Amino acid sequence: MTGEGPLDLSQSQALRRRAVAVDATLAYEGYVLARDRLVDGAYPLYGERASGAHIWDVDGNRYLDLILAYGTIILGHADPVVSEAVLREIRDGFAITLRKRVQVELAELLTAVIPHAEKVFLLKTGSDATSAAVRLSRVHTARTRVIRWGYNGWHDWCATRPGGVPTEAQAVVDSFDYNDLDSLRAAFERHPGEVACLLMMPFEVDPPAPGFLAGAAELAHEHGALFVLDEMRSGFRTAPGGAQERYGVRADLVTFSKAMANGYPISALVGREEVMRAVGEVHISSTFHVNGAEMAAAVATIGQLRDGAILTHVERLGERLQAGLAKQLAEHGLPGRVLGVPQMPFLRFTDPDEAARGRAHDAFYTETTRRGLLLHPNHHWYVCGAMTDEDVDAALEATASGFRAAEAAAHG
Repeated sequence: MTGEGPLDLSQSQALRRRAVAVDATLAYEGYVLARDRLVDGAYPLYGERASGAHIWDVDGNRYLDLILAYGTIILGHADPVVSEAVLREIRDGFAITLRKRVQVELAELLTAVIPHAEKVFLLKTGSDATSAAVRLSRVHTARTRVIRWGYNGWHDWCATRPGGVPTEAQAVVDSFDYNDLDSLRAAFERHPGEVACLLMMPFEVDPPAPGFLAGAAELAHEHGALFVLDEMRSGFRTAPGGAQERYGVRADLVTFSKAMANGYPISALVGREEVMRAVGEVHISSTFHVNGAEMAAAVATIGQLRDGAILTHVERLGERLQAGLAKQLAEHGLPGRVLGVPQMPFLRFTDPDEAARGRAHDAFYTETTRRGLLLHPNHHWYVCGAMTDEDVDAALEATASGFRAAEAAAHG
């Protein structure tokens, strides 16, 4: 952990000034998330290295990392087994025109680990996989409309901002309220016989209510649509077989990325053979889909997660962290809620006074960052296998200081 007082972030700030001149993602406000990682002037922007559960910024400050590259890290940063597997592919040439043996090995592994996965289509990004799922669903059902929920990527059919997106692209897309089967039923009934698929994250912050996912699948099939799970965040984190295994639900298609390769860029669409046949009727292609390095990372990652021991450890640490946060929140009398599943915890301040809530929020995250704990203010957090009980203790020491600062700021 770092310590008390403002952090030296001079190198981060100098790099940001250079980047604003050339990097469009920093030159303009509001890229992806509002106030992404920022309590202005208090958060590091550039990292130098990472190992296990910790990262170091360019100014030499060390942090316990609970952002974990937005959930792509499950084992820990720079996991040696994954790194060695990737280095072997690099040394042998990972883009060699022909397919590599590791592609077959990864597809076999995915069909062995993921429930009901009969065929695999390896891609590059999460948006690749969800968009491929929509395209295959449309071919399989000969329908066009999509009902979706959650963050499903940046392509036209699911972009969360209207800029540059033809209105026609989202005119055939509908949504519903999470954990509300009546809302979902109404969405299907608005468009009888038109829906190709229900595509949804199994959860984001709130866990699924008992029977909700099974009910959603049943509604989709009742209306002749496919049930597609977007497991970018939950996959290889909640259970080796993902939400299907954890919640006892069956999907026609499932998409994965993030944790499946411990940070390396790869995604997968898996599903029933009958549906996956549509791969032969669509155009989905990339020069980089067959690169072996990321596939080797995925094989090495899933191989370590497969017996469930690491994910049990992650869940236990997340439960400890959530319990500690709830206790601290109550002790300080701050309006707020500890949210999320243990593997992906979060904290939300709920003071009805918007100004007081904002002061508490910024004071908390400023203080925890100064204490060497890297949390995202506007996106749920993650726990990784490299974390220890001592790390949780250190995190709770930082959050205790954060709550003290938040209490003082809210009442100031």
